[in-house]
Amino acid sequence: MENKVSNGLLQKWITAWALSRELPLPAQYKSGFKVEVGDEKQKERYVFAESNEDFFQLAQSIAEPWVYLKVCVPPHQFIDKIPERWELQPQGYMMHCFHPMNISDVSLPEGYLVKYTHHNSTFTVEIIAEGGKQASIGRVVLIDDLAIYDRIVTEEQHRRKGLASFLMKELENIALSKGIFNNFLVATEKGKLLYETLGWKSYSLYTSLVIPAQL
Repeated sequence: MENKVSNGLLQKWITAWALSRELPLPAQYKSGFKVEVGDEKQKERYVFAESNEDFFQLAQSIAEPWVYLKVCVPPHQFIDKIPERWELQPQGYMMHCFHPMNISDVSLPEGYLVKYTHHNSTFTVEIIAEGGKQASIGRVVLIDDLAIYDRIVTEEQHRRKGLASFLMKELENIALSKGIFNNFLVATEKGKLLYETLGWKSYSLYTSLVIPAQL
């Protein structure tokens, strides 16, 4: 699983992440990238392909809460070399699927509608339940030769009905219609299990740290 993440791949990923949220595009920060997020509990995020000297210097220099550091290596490679004020977040996983997903004969269950929208290179598929409430939503951002899936969510009461598989298939069809066959995403531990059933494989760990608010 432990592939080395190139800066080119990392830049595509973080660019897609910013576009999906309509945030400013990432800026180069030494050997990594920085995004001005502007949320109360996520002011900025810095991402690095490896825990190098730039990463360590930044971790030492930041003391304010709600600035996130992201790095594509396991925690044991750096955790004892940074200040204790940083807290590890739940482990993330970069995943790839460079072939058609393992989804066949999937259809939208009765009682649901699907809505398609897009803004520039971001395409959104939303599944609407009876009564007009959102049941599931996801996005795919097309960056060069890569389709980057992001913000895939199915509401608790609508899970285990095949909505997630249908959603992923629809997003994949959008990418395929644009001639893009290489799929990439970052998953949580729980999401990783779903994506593996669809044919995705782990590419690299994606480790997050933050300084929480002072009590």
